[in-house]
Amino acid sequence: MDRRQFFTGSAAVLAAGALPLLWARRPALSAASAAGAQVAEAERFEVDYSDAEWRARLTTAQYDVLRQEGTERPYSSPLNDEHRAGTFACAGCGLPLFASNAKFDSHTGWPSFWQPLPQAVGTRADTSYGMARTEVHCRRCGGHLGHLFNDGPPPTGLRYCMNGLAMTFAVA
Repeated sequence: MDRRQFFTGSAAVLAAGALPLLWARRPALSAASAAGAQVAEAERFEVDYSDAEWRARLTTAQYDVLRQEGTERPYSSPLNDEHRAGTFACAGCGLPLFASNAKFDSHTGWPSFWQPLPQAVGTRADTSYGMARTEVHCRRCGGHLGHLFNDGPPPTGLRYCMNGLAMTFAVA
């Protein structure tokens, strides 16, 4: 057996062994996501539409983020480069969420803020995908906005890492 045959055979064995393991993990990931969705469904929010109404009100991409807890690709949102004075609001219900003076460039590819407006967002534990994070949602409609991390700038030290698809922007 030469080196090429050895490495080709080893790669095939590893791939064959890893594929079932990866596939076996898929239901666990789906179950974790489903558990998060069940928590959201159990909560009551002021703005409450049926699934069909949400689909009619939102674009497909917005629906994926706001209602299915999806994540947009980094650096894909125009709101990441929005630097004018104004307010970022929930794309689902219009609730003002963040003032532009709380926005900063986190170099992560998503609009980031060091603090939300008062009474704008809610949080809950998110253990999907084997990670422990804090999920951020709109206080009024429950729409998924992004996640909260403890690596932001002063004065709070927090980073509200938001999906641009989950928000709109209005100039002050």
